[in-house]
Amino acid sequence: MTKGKLLIFSAPSGSGKSTLVQYLMSQNDTLAFSVSCTSRAPRGTEQHGVDYYFLSPEEFRQRIANDEFLEYEEVYTDKFYGTLKAEVERLSEAGKTVIFDVDVKGGVNIKKFYGNRALSIFVQPPSIEELSRRLHGRGTDSEEVIQTRLDKAAYELTFAPQFDKIIVNDDLETAKAEVLKTLNDFLAE
Repeated sequence: MTKGKLLIFSAPSGSGKSTLVQYLMSQNDTLAFSVSCTSRAPRGTEQHGVDYYFLSPEEFRQRIANDEFLEYEEVYTDKFYGTLKAEVERLSEAGKTVIFDVDVKGGVNIKKFYGNRALSIFVQPPSIEELSRRLHGRGTDSEEVIQTRLDKAAYELTFAPQFDKIIVNDDLETAKAEVLKTLNDFLAE
């Protein structure tokens, strides 16, 4: 059986990448979402095994020691995110196109690991000011957390040139059309 392709989405927090990933998932039933692990607490209605595998920092460190991750990052102190190798292989072996929603370093690392089998997409906010407005509008984080995310976003934007494609999410409907065309072109290769 032919292994499926991989589609990597990365972006600063609040850029709309999760919305775009969810849209693509609704448009193509050959896509399979790679559920990442995190050591942060669930937000809102997030569920274990659906949105993330929620692990304690200790469990996360043990899995790092066991070399179970394709990529991982300690994004903030004791706040880990990572992709389990077994999760990707399980989906890929089934012939699915695996879709990732990962941080920028993870996106770059997954692309390096899989090469041309993967397409990496960077979702960029129109501006830091717009990103601030979106993060405040979510109502899920404190002012301190938002400022930390904005500082990190400025750094993450420097990674954009390392991705195969940059999509500026200025208008959601335009961005949706662009990611769908990008996906269809990639799958047709």
